[in-house]
Amino acid sequence: MDLGVVTRSFPELTNEETAKVMAESGLKWTELCFSQTDSNYWVYNGRSDISDLTNERSREIVDIYRNKGITVTSIGVFTNVLEPNEEELEKNLAYFERLMEIAAYNNVPFVATECGFIPGKRGIQLETYESAFEKFVDTFKWLANRAEKHNVYVALEPCVLDIVPSAKRMADFIDQVGSDRIRVLLDPANLIANSSEADMFHYLAPHIGYFHGKDRKVNDAKGRIVGDGDIDWPQFLKLYHQYTEDVPFILEYVNRDNFVNVCHRVLEADKKIQV
Repeated sequence: MDLGVVTRSFPELTNEETAKVMAESGLKWTELCFSQTDSNYWVYNGRSDISDLTNERSREIVDIYRNKGITVTSIGVFTNVLEPNEEELEKNLAYFERLMEIAAYNNVPFVATECGFIPGKRGIQLETYESAFEKFVDTFKWLANRAEKHNVYVALEPCVLDIVPSAKRMADFIDQVGSDRIRVLLDPANLIANSSEADMFHYLAPHIGYFHGKDRKVNDAKGRIVGDGDIDWPQFLKLYHQYTEDVPFILEYVNRDNFVNVCHRVLEADKKIQV
């Protein structure tokens, strides 16, 4: 089973150093977030100034990984798509589309995001549940249209903490948007409190673009490294092989000190699969 790691796991390294570390450990995939010391644009749930991130500079960065045999599966956007302020939302979406352009220029198939959130008001709010979700669907219809234009796919990462909190809700959401350009970034840790391992594949298998590999205790707010939570990894990986063989599986929440050990945890769980 091939594995990858998000570039955010190595913020202290340059892109060249990050690609070297990944390649030496046999990793095959990455989610590129422009988070390294020589391309430090990463902002979570917001946006950064990427005006000097030209197509040519982005190609230089992507090629660093490709030249080491690592496939850049996705460009990580992770801006706030639920921003209620229209002016700010417009800026977030322009930022999103610019990263779509970069992905398209480099033949990277996915651009990834979570739902986004308002600090202090994350998740489902009774007073705005219907209106926020309706607006969210409309926003993703716009993103799907732009994704079609640029020939990329938007990978949404659902999470129990957000307004798309379960596998079934994610399947409902995709149906409501009505576009094949919307795919799932499936992070089992983000759904395990609401959806079983089997539910995730039952509802989402045809829509999965790639995976994040991390874990979670069902009562935790934050995730953990693989093996430190409540996910049944042999069961999950059996379903992975059954329904999504060779879809990129990219570790998250690891760092330079522990990522090799976490890779071994995944591979050991993979060996325990009961055929």
